[in-house]
Parts: sequence; structure tokens; C-alpha cells
Amino acid sequence: MMKIALVGMGKIAHDQHVPALQASPDWTLAATVSLDGRSDGQTSFVRIEDMLLARPDIEVVSLCLPPVPRFLVARAALAAGRHVMLEKPPGATLSEVQNLAMQARAQGLTLYATWHSRAAAAVALAKVWLTGKTIRSGRIIWREDVRKWHPGQDWILDAGGMGVFDTGINAFSILTEIAPDPVHLTAAELDFPANRQAPIAARLSLTHGIEADFDFRQEGPQTWDMTLDTDEGSLSLRMGGNLLEIDGEYAGGESTVMGEYPVLYARMAELVRRRESEVDLSPMRLVADAFMVGRHTTVEPFEFTA
Repeated sequence: MMKIALVGMGKIAHDQHVPALQASPDWTLAATVSLDGRSDGQTSFVRIEDMLLARPDIEVVSLCLPPVPRFLVARAALAAGRHVMLEKPPGATLSEVQNLAMQARAQGLTLYATWHSRAAAAVALAKVWLTGKTIRSGRIIWREDVRKWHPGQDWILDAGGMGVFDTGINAFSILTEIAPDPVHLTAAELDFPANRQAPIAARLSLTHGIEADFDFRQEGPQTWDMTLDTDEGSLSLRMGGNLLEIDGEYAGGESTVMGEYPVLYARMAELVRRRESEVDLSPMRLVADAFMVGRHTTVEPFEFTA
């Protein structure tokens, strides 16, 4: 088993990364790095530099911290000869992730920019069904409660935090994976709370007649649905890509099983053994384009304490 360190011990690390590693036949969680010293029983460090110096036996680092500080940590890990796995989104900007990819390539190391929603139960089935078909129109509705999934995490609505695109990029990661032809953005309208620096909602138009509606303010049941109408029928992915319907009928997947992160860590193990990288930035490019062409609308202030 390979030794791995987790950097950034927030909600996503505890909810998804730690359980996936504990159940993995490939990995041993050997250390954690967190500003508050939180751990799950492993040796814990506050600074990445201290961990890299003290634990030369740990060959892989998985980064779960917010996008803005991630670049310097990833660069330090690569410079120390460690393979690096990036939680989505892989960085705060396209350029910094491209620079990391160049650094990894120059050193013969693995850099894996993960997209966990691509590992949802029905995504591969959807990709196969769409092969050879033409998308004529589509509707993506990705709405969730930021207070539930990111409680008190002000960084997500700060500059560089991506706001609602932290969840919307999951939809883009699925779309760019399954669409038989490339898609790009044609228009966007972004809602910025008066007291925040990142959008809390977005409405977007893409090629092939695809419209998307992202919102971080949905309470109650959460919605992660995508419908694509083609020249040979209609495909719907529900529950974040875990349930597939063709022409309104069940066609595969499982809405109650969320096994994305074990798939990601199995893929990382494979990439490390081959010393290969996987850095697909197509979902992030769509987000960047939305910020570039989007109309900005100011909406009511947002606070995490309702």
C-alpha cells in the first residue's frame, strides 16, 4: 500500500476522502496537514513544509483545501518529489493549474486534477448512449443549499472561491465528459450578493441549445439534474449523475449510492504506478468563460446564519 497525506481537513476531507482512503486496498492515510491541527488519528502537521521534511516516506499528497491557497502547496509538494492529487476545482485560475502540470511533467511526477462527478454511477452509461448522436437541446438544473454543504465557509463566496460554480462545475464536468461534440459558453448572467465577491446563482447558455441554471440558495430537496434531447431520443441524468433515464425510463445507475471518491483514489493509484498525469481543464474553462462574458447582477446580501 502507498502512503498518502491529506492536506486541508475540512468537511469534504472528513465526509469523502477519509472514508474512501480507509476502505482502499491501495492507500494508507499516513498524515494530515491542517491549520487547526485536525486529524483522524494520524500524525498531523500545520504546515506542508514540515510534513514534507518530516515524512519523506509519504510519496503522495492529496489537496482538499480551498482553491486560492492550493497552488503554493501543490508546487511545494511537487518540488519535494511528491505526486499530487487535486480536489475540484483544481485551482483558482487556469494558468496556475497549467503551470503545475508543466512542473509535474518536468519532474516525472503524477498530477491528477479530479472531477468527482464524472465518477458518478451513471455517467459512463450516459457517455456510451450519446455516442454518435447529436444534441439538439438541453437543460441543466444544479441547485443546492450552500449553508448545508459549506457551512460557514466564507471563502467560497470570496474572490477566487468560485461561488455557485463550486457546484456548477460538477455539472460542467459531466457535460464535457459525455457530450459527443465539444460545447462552449455563449452567454451568462451571474447574481452576486451585495456583500460578496463571487456569484451565488447563474443562468447560462451553451452551444447545442443547452441552458443551465445554477443556484446556491435552494433549501429542502437538492437538485442535480441534466436532460439532453438528441436526434435519437432524450437522456436524463439525475442525482448528480448517479441515475440514468432514457426517454423517461430507468436505464441504469443507483440514486442512493455515492461511490465517487473510491473511484478517484483507485484512478490515482493507477496514475502513480504509471507515473502519468491527468489534467483535463475543460470544465474549468467553461467557468472562466462565464466570468469573462457574464452580465453581473447585484442581489440581496447573503449571510451563512439565516
